[in-house]
Amino acid sequence: MKKIMLTLTAVPFILLSCNQGWLGGPDAERQEEEGLSHEMIVLGEQLEDPYSVSYMTKALQNIQPNGRTALEPTDFYVRFLPKDDAQLQKLLDAGLELIDHPMDYRIIRDGDWYHDPDVPEGSITWQYAVVPVDFPFPSDVRYERLDDCYIAEHDPATKGSGIDWDAVEREAFRLSGNENLLAPLSKAGESGSPKGRIAIVDPALDDEPEGVKGVKVFVNSFVKFAVTYTDDEGYYKIARRFNSEPRYRLVFQNVNGFKQGINLVLIPASVSTLGRHPAEGFDCEIDFNSDRKLFTRCVVNNAGFDYCAECEASGKTLPLPPKDLRIWDIPVLDCSFELMMHHGTIVDTFEPISSLLGEYTPLIKLLHPDIYLGLHETSSYSEIYARALHVFAKAGHFAQVGKSWWSKLVEYTALSLLGSGLVSPYGAPDDDDSGYCEAANMYAYYCQSILFKRRYKDSTTVFGTSEWFSPQILMYLDERGLGLEKIAPVFTADVVDLEGLKNKLLSYYPSFKSTINEAFARYGR
Repeated sequence: MKKIMLTLTAVPFILLSCNQGWLGGPDAERQEEEGLSHEMIVLGEQLEDPYSVSYMTKALQNIQPNGRTALEPTDFYVRFLPKDDAQLQKLLDAGLELIDHPMDYRIIRDGDWYHDPDVPEGSITWQYAVVPVDFPFPSDVRYERLDDCYIAEHDPATKGSGIDWDAVEREAFRLSGNENLLAPLSKAGESGSPKGRIAIVDPALDDEPEGVKGVKVFVNSFVKFAVTYTDDEGYYKIARRFNSEPRYRLVFQNVNGFKQGINLVLIPASVSTLGRHPAEGFDCEIDFNSDRKLFTRCVVNNAGFDYCAECEASGKTLPLPPKDLRIWDIPVLDCSFELMMHHGTIVDTFEPISSLLGEYTPLIKLLHPDIYLGLHETSSYSEIYARALHVFAKAGHFAQVGKSWWSKLVEYTALSLLGSGLVSPYGAPDDDDSGYCEAANMYAYYCQSILFKRRYKDSTTVFGTSEWFSPQILMYLDERGLGLEKIAPVFTADVVDLEGLKNKLLSYYPSFKSTINEAFARYGR
């Protein structure tokens, strides 16, 4: 058993090295992409930070020589080196916005991520942040204070001071040698507050673009930054003014709490850098011809947002995924794996594993996401959206049944993979514990089919009907009045086989007795 459970922690990496069955073949190998760079950021020389107290003080003296001349720091520019996921989460729980590369260096080549060359591979790299001067630094997290900063919006004394702080800021850029980064002033002589829309086109639904929903927008110029989330139409508005052209980044951390991570890079959420744009903001429209990773991430983001919206609309009878759900989009996989290891399956629920791993348990959780979303041979919005719905339904089911139940499913999946020579994760109906696989996949394929049809009204697709389990049972019930909001609550931890599901449905909905019996008689085993 111990060998089997250890194999479970390695299964995802085995999958990424194979070509069999449901895995993408050699044609699915990652290729160079044009457009946005997803490689590691390449840094140039260090720049003088215009927001440093020294430059802002000199700028104030130049703009108003007979007025206020002394400035005290409002913020510290710092970097943290968390040793594990728990320490990283502690920083995030403190409300910090972390960025994985220094903010005061010229960027020679932009990209989605950075790893400090002095930090060992496989460890979390330095995380940069701007914190208020009264920030309570955690005693157990290593940090370094890099600079004392003055950001006028953070100083209550600036209100009603009569000082043109935009002019002071622009002068600080000039004094620090960064005048070339300043944005042109508007006709009214004002700086810009970024706003715009992040939108995506789904030609199967409408020629008009829809918003990229609830995604984080990160905007910064040196240590001055702001974040917001797009609304359900994709509009964003930053409540901060910038005098230089800031960098815009989409951080795939959704307002609903789920994150799309980057394969083999230890950061919580994928980033798509959009580059420098005007201080007043810009619009970004994404379609099938856009950068592949950006397109894929936006579709998965919208599928998750829509799934969570359906949960809320149902009064949460459709279960929400757990908070801090981690998803990796894997283009070479043709099948998804909802191992939920970031949330503790296997490492928390199997004593031989937890004892063996000991202090390395947090690292295992950090290295593994909850979901490996297989996207091989998916190209259209609708194909990606359908697969994403399936894994969000699985995550919701996990939240309803708990880690112990899900660990049985993961163990079954691993044994099926090993027993079939990495051909099938589903096993066979007469295998031990096959009921866990049957219940989880019937439910997920059924949810996928119903929610897909709610978006694509003309769809007649029922997903999963070619497998040995039968989501047709639930579709049959749905068509006769037992809809998703009534069926979803039935899939609790006590449902571990087909007979248990049938009995649970009969106990919940006795008025549908004949319909339930008909469904199981027609499609059951």
